[in-house]
Amino acid sequence: MNGKLWGVGLGPGDSELVTVKAARVISDADVIAYHCARHGNSIARSVAEPYLRDGQTEERLMYPLTVETTDHPGGYAGAMADFYTESAERLAAHLEAGRDVVLLAEGDPLFFSSYMHMHKRLVERFEAEIIPGVTSVSAASAALAIPLVEGEETLTVLPGTAEPGELVAHFRSGEALAIMKLGRTFVKVRDALAAAGRLDEAWYVERASTGRQRVERVADVDPSTVPYFSLIVVPGRRNNPLAASGDRPRGEVVVVGLGPGPVDQTTPQVAAELAAATDLVGYKTYLNRVVARPGQRVHASDNRVEAERAEFALDLAARGARVAVVSSGDPGVFAMATAVAEVASEDRWSTVPVRVVPGVSAAHAVAAAVGAPIGHDFAVISLSDLLKPGSVIEERLRHAIAADLVIAIYNPASPKRLEQIHRLKELLVELIPADRVVVQGRDVGGPGQRLTVTTAAEFDPSTVDMRTLLIVGSSMTTLVRRAAGDLVFTPRRYE
Repeated sequence: MNGKLWGVGLGPGDSELVTVKAARVISDADVIAYHCARHGNSIARSVAEPYLRDGQTEERLMYPLTVETTDHPGGYAGAMADFYTESAERLAAHLEAGRDVVLLAEGDPLFFSSYMHMHKRLVERFEAEIIPGVTSVSAASAALAIPLVEGEETLTVLPGTAEPGELVAHFRSGEALAIMKLGRTFVKVRDALAAAGRLDEAWYVERASTGRQRVERVADVDPSTVPYFSLIVVPGRRNNPLAASGDRPRGEVVVVGLGPGPVDQTTPQVAAELAAATDLVGYKTYLNRVVARPGQRVHASDNRVEAERAEFALDLAARGARVAVVSSGDPGVFAMATAVAEVASEDRWSTVPVRVVPGVSAAHAVAAAVGAPIGHDFAVISLSDLLKPGSVIEERLRHAIAADLVIAIYNPASPKRLEQIHRLKELLVELIPADRVVVQGRDVGGPGQRLTVTTAAEFDPSTVDMRTLLIVGSSMTTLVRRAAGDLVFTPRRYE
């Protein structure tokens, strides 16, 4: 009969925080296994030591590397995967011999722990049970003696190994935060907190619950003193004295792009900015695509008052609001980023921070839906004559065609504005070969998606409306008919 695998959480470091069940299982086990670095010392074993007994077999699973480089053909990930597989087989030999195995884990076995790598490799073959442990996040919160979350506040837990941009986005959108895996990542995390405007709210906790526990403000910590077994905690603002004592303004304007339509084309960074905002400002049709969280204020307006909308957003921010100005597609392509930047350039708004967060543009969404028609040089032109004369539009079209550029055409027509789209048809007939590729994309990614790949001669202006984007190919743009799906592309070489 096989033995049983136990994943035993030991808590954050104090042996007295080991649960009663964990202590009993450790004492009863035949085999005690634990991970350690190449120096051979194990924090997990030292925490469990009061509960060990004579006669138990110990399996020390020594990591082949921690942060060093490796010549393993699979790199760091490959070396670690091989190590975990070999370690699992060492434990499997005991389990097959009928011996119960306890694998010790600091904190909780399924919370940033090496135990999970053994569990995934052994659970299909052997009975396994997990004993949860007190996490370091809970211990750090106790060390601070500050409520971490209250009421509807949310907690976001992040590894310090995440990319800086991802950290900043989460720090801006999160309420209470816990950041683990510090050590060499401390400076990166500290800088991300500063970029997100959260550094003054952050606490540093080292070796929580132990006799070597250390608690400081993150801003005061010397990075050279930070070990791996430390974390940063930002309690929710309802109770965090650092947040309450700050007197700096938190207001800013962030202009975001939702993408062309489908939710899955809204980037995580944009989603984070929307979640972090106190106020959402935008054209009512675009705001209808955003689900406001409880407490957010939504300010919808008509699409023709961009300057007024920008001024309204800046005024909210000047009074301390975190304002997300919402555009579709990319905010810098015929959208609100320009309007906000233009108004923000006035002296009275000079102290209001303004950021622009990119989104997937309609041109890129339509291009991707058919292949890669904008894979080489291309121009982007709007046919709307609301802000520029029709003569300028025609001149730019002629120059782009003469330069043999692929052209992405925005705002091609509306019920009251049809002249430009018919003039475009005349120019295509006049200036380019009849078989030149033309792509029409409407509501790409949405329920009403309609994609048409046609030619300059067959292009029908009556099938175009404001929700359509056109791509007129260059002389190199190619349509390939394939059994697995047609593709349109413009080669990167030029003949």
